[in-house]
Amino acid sequence: MATVYLSLGSNIEREKHLSAGLDALVKAFGDLRISQVYESEAVGFAGDDFYNLVAAIDTDLSVGALALHLRQIEDENGRQRSGPKFSARTLDIDILTYDDLTGEVDGIQLPRDEILKNAFVLLPLSELAPDTLHPVIGKTYQQLWEAYDQSSQKLWPVEFDWPSGSSTQI
Repeated sequence: MATVYLSLGSNIEREKHLSAGLDALVKAFGDLRISQVYESEAVGFAGDDFYNLVAAIDTDLSVGALALHLRQIEDENGRQRSGPKFSARTLDIDILTYDDLTGEVDGIQLPRDEILKNAFVLLPLSELAPDTLHPVIGKTYQQLWEAYDQSSQKLWPVEFDWPSGSSTQI
């Protein structure tokens, strides 16, 4: 079984779609470990604020099969892919890391470069896996967060009520 960290985000009916995404992940992979939920301004376009979190799953699916399954969950939640890359979305689920794999695997770049670029990915990842090493940089996610320019992107914790709540939240 591989340990996989996923980034989830939504800026359209945020609580509804994040809850549905988490429910679908629990159905497919069992208990999740999830970070706190953060609200952040849209990055790369003008739009409504996002809710973001990081979840950890264990899976025996290949990277490619997992990516297809995550895409199906996004599609079931009304994800539209016809617009620009940076746009509003009901649900976005990205593979951040898959064990310690690096490079392009099944068309997916690992680890995902947004880990080092976006506070809404790095902060929740550093909370969920503070002592885990980034497979390329070789520093822990906590060390990376401490070195990150935390004034570069605004984000703040929010109360998030996930009705099913069948996970372990930090």
